[in-house]
Amino acid sequence: MALLTIKEIFDLVVMTAALGYVFMSYIPKPRTPYQIASQHGFSWEDFKFAVYVTAPAIVLHELMHKFVALAVGLKEAVFHAWYFGLFIGIFLKLIGSPFILFAPGYVSMSEGSPLVTALTAFAGPGTNLLLFLIAGLILNRKTKLTKNQAILLYLTKQINLFLFIFNMLPIPPLDGSKVFYGLFKAFF
Repeated sequence: MALLTIKEIFDLVVMTAALGYVFMSYIPKPRTPYQIASQHGFSWEDFKFAVYVTAPAIVLHELMHKFVALAVGLKEAVFHAWYFGLFIGIFLKLIGSPFILFAPGYVSMSEGSPLVTALTAFAGPGTNLLLFLIAGLILNRKTKLTKNQAILLYLTKQINLFLFIFNMLPIPPLDGSKVFYGLFKAFF
């Protein structure tokens, strides 16, 4: 059995492109005032920078749900881009909303025990917590970072902290509700 299907890879590519497009004006690549003044239209540099910041956080979050589910023996765990959620993000960007909140993807999986459910639900936010800690560690330990590297790591740290806290809220359908419900059901 393949770790990822062609459909999952396609959905990951679509989700990554949508994330880059949605966040490119909110997380632009650092530049000089002259570069800002001379820029017009779509910026591939801003798109790439937004992908570098957002895609690892969200892609790894979703893939860890899948890989942990498979590792603990669930028979089915499939990643899906949520096209309606991606549409919401693109729509909010197009209307110039100062507020962007959308769900770009999810993993559908077979039913497991309450403890397995809690573990697979925590895998995504746990990955964001780990990425937050790694980015913070690099920022605190490395002394020879370029300005762009430091900004990229700082933004990576911030987005992963946000995703961890937001996803751990015990509100359905967020991961936190599945973690707390699974733990509660397993121990009580």
